[in-house]
Amino acid sequence: MRGTLAWAGLAARLVTGGVWIVAGALKITEPDASIAAVRAYQLLPSSVAEAVGLALPAVELAVGLALVLGVLTRGAAVVSALLFAAFIIGIASVWARGIEIDCGCFGGGGTKPGAASAYPWEIARDAALLAASLLVASVRRTRLALDSLLFERAPDDRAADTDVADVTEGAVN
Repeated sequence: MRGTLAWAGLAARLVTGGVWIVAGALKITEPDASIAAVRAYQLLPSSVAEAVGLALPAVELAVGLALVLGVLTRGAAVVSALLFAAFIIGIASVWARGIEIDCGCFGGGGTKPGAASAYPWEIARDAALLAASLLVASVRRTRLALDSLLFERAPDDRAADTDVADVTEGAVN
């Protein structure tokens, strides 16, 4: 069971990390659009929205790379979960206030007539990615992560690998 969880954690880590890399890469070269997207939510003072809009693409790229590479994975997964929770709150907030905007999740942003019809999908997507982030944060180690090379493994992690090896060896004999 533990091996299955580690493989599920790998899948969740790669999918979530890939989403962050794409989102950040699409926005990092368009700082004005990123700032406009944050301002469109009408949740933050203008100066704070500007700082968030400038920083967010870099944070998304950093979190995405950390997750894909498996470096400082638990911390990156916690930051990922917090970001997805904030995005869910932001989308739900504009929906409840009747504001129609492009979420700006993958670039763009700002006023967009008819955008409210996409809000349930955007919230569902972010909720699924929030769940994936929480899974990665809760799994001690995922497969193919650089964390395994950089940091000493806990005794129960080594025991889990031995159990998998014993099962595989037993199947061959």
